[in-house]
Amino acid sequence: MDLVLIEALKVDTVIGVYDWERTMTQTLVLDLEMATDIRPATARDAVDETLDYAAISERIADFGATQRFELVETFAERLAETLRHEYAIPWLRLTLRKPGAVPAAGAVGVRIERGTREETP
Repeated sequence: MDLVLIEALKVDTVIGVYDWERTMTQTLVLDLEMATDIRPATARDAVDETLDYAAISERIADFGATQRFELVETFAERLAETLRHEYAIPWLRLTLRKPGAVPAAGAVGVRIERGTREETP
């Protein structure tokens, strides 16, 4: 499998366990690796034959704008489920960071992998 990457994507959302956090938007930063076979796209030089990172980035922004969670873990899990379902992604690795959540840290967050990453013939 090949990987399509989206790195350091900023997503604005309402997230947090404290009441004051739920009254404002915060910026999350995510890295996403998605398994796919890029050979059909390269054969035709056609974006409709691969994972369109521009469309996926827009979908992630929409997800952040419309969903509300307390935990970054829940945000990551639901986003992974949504992307795998809507884009038929067999495997993904999502790293989600919340900058500023812990003053002494640059960011805190989670990294999850979902699905299976199998080689294609």
